[in-house]
Amino acid sequence: MDWNRVEGNWKEMKGKVKEKWGKLTDDDLSAINGRRDQLEGALQRRYGYAKDQARQDVDTWFSTLH
Repeated sequence: MDWNRVEGNWKEMKGKVKEKWGKLTDDDLSAINGRRDQLEGALQRRYGYAKDQARQDVDTWFSTLH
């Protein structure tokens, strides 16, 4: 699976993202709109992650979707 499928199915994916990262608000999820860079940025803001940590956390989550 590639990230385009996450983007294309964002309405369905929002629930999975919210389960994983409960601090993200509905406004965050709307702003992210399936874009990986926006998701990583939101994780940095809400969780205080470093950029590399956010990328790794998204990679780990994404690998569970296959």
